[in-house]
Amino acid sequence: MDTNLRVILQQLEVEKSIDRDTLIEAIRSAIESAARKSITNAAHVMVDVNPDTLEFKVFEVRTVVEAIEDETAEMTLEAALELNPSAIVGNRLKVPTELKDFGRIAAQTAKQVIIQKIKDAQRDNIFEEFKGREGQLVTGIVKSMTHGNIMVMVDKAEAKVPPREQSPRENFKPGDRIRAFIVLVDKTPRGTEIILSRTTTDLVRGLFDNEVPEIYDGTIEIRGIAREPGSRTKVAVNSTDPNVDAVGACVGMKGARVRAVVEELSGEKIDIVRWSEDPIELCRNALNPADILELSFDEENETIIVVVPHDQLSLAIGKKGQNARLASKLVGWNIDIRGDGEPEGEKSAEDEAGGAEEQPGDVPDPDPVAAEGELDLDSGAAENAVAEPGEGSAE
Repeated sequence: MDTNLRVILQQLEVEKSIDRDTLIEAIRSAIESAARKSITNAAHVMVDVNPDTLEFKVFEVRTVVEAIEDETAEMTLEAALELNPSAIVGNRLKVPTELKDFGRIAAQTAKQVIIQKIKDAQRDNIFEEFKGREGQLVTGIVKSMTHGNIMVMVDKAEAKVPPREQSPRENFKPGDRIRAFIVLVDKTPRGTEIILSRTTTDLVRGLFDNEVPEIYDGTIEIRGIAREPGSRTKVAVNSTDPNVDAVGACVGMKGARVRAVVEELSGEKIDIVRWSEDPIELCRNALNPADILELSFDEENETIIVVVPHDQLSLAIGKKGQNARLASKLVGWNIDIRGDGEPEGEKSAEDEAGGAEEQPGDVPDPDPVAAEGELDLDSGAAENAVAEPGEGSAE
C-alpha cells in the first residue's frame, strides 16, 4: 500500500495517542464499509488487512449448499472444493473478490468511518486515562464560561466546573490557570464528562499534600477538615512523630506553606488545629483563641457545652456563628457556647449564632495574609496563628 498511508498512521499514533492496532482496525472497517457500497449484490463482505504492509484483501462470505437459491450468499459444493478441498455442505467460506473502483460515495464512506473510529478511540483513551485519575488534584487552563460552567482544558481533555462546585468568592476568566479536584468521570453519548470541584474538602487536602512534605510522606496526618467554601476552613492535623510539630509544619516558615494554600483558594481563611482523640480537647483546640472556662458533655443530646467569658462570646462564636459551626463539624458533636454567668433560662450563645444577621459584637475577619508576610489566622487558631521562624517547620 501507499507509503503515505504508513506515514499518516505514524503521525496519528503520536498526535492522537491512538495505538497502531486501533488505527488499522479503523482502516479495515472503512474499507469494508466502502466495499459493501462498491460490490453489487454482495450479501456479506469481509476485509483482511496485513498489519505490516497495510495491504488488504476483500472477501465475500458464502455458504456452501447443494442447490443455490441465493446467488449473493451461497455457492455450490463443487466451487467450494476448488477453494478448500475439505469443504462440506453447510460451511461458510471466504471467497476472494476484486474491487475495481471505490467510487466517490464509497471513498466518502471510508473517510467518514475512519474519522468516526478515530474519534471513538480518542474518547475511550480520555475516559480510561481520567477514570484512573478520579480523586486526584489536576491543573488546567480555563477555556470558556458556558451556561455558568467553567470549561477547563486539562491536558488534551475538556473538563468542567459546574456552578455547584464553584467557590462563591472566585471569579475565573479564559486563560487563567486553575487547580481543581476530579470528583467524577463518566461516559456520555457526547463523550467523556469530567467534573471538577473547587468546593470539596479533598481540594484542601490535596493542596496541603503538595505543600507539606511531611503530609506526603505520612509523618503528619490530616484527620479532619471542616469547610465553608470561599470563607473559612478548619484543618485538624496530627503528627506520628513526637519530634515533629504538626501545626508548625503545616504553617511553615513565616506561614509560607499555609499561605500558598490560602492564595490558591483565593484568600479563603484557614485555621490549622491540633487533633485529639478526646472530643473535649479537640473542641478546645478548634475554638481557639477564645478562653475556655468550662467544657462538659450532654450525651443525651450529643452536645458539648462550652462556657467562655461573656466578653468573648462573639470571638468563640465567630462571624454569623461560623467559628462555632466549623468547630462542630470538625468535632462531630453539637457545640453549645454560653457566656460565663449566663442565667439558665436565657437564650444560649449557640442560638444567637444561628441567626442570619451578624451580631453587633462579632469580631470581623482580618485579611488572611498580612502585609509583612506573617499569616493571620484569627478565631480558631491561637496556638496555630503565627509560627515563629523555624517553629514546627521541617528542615
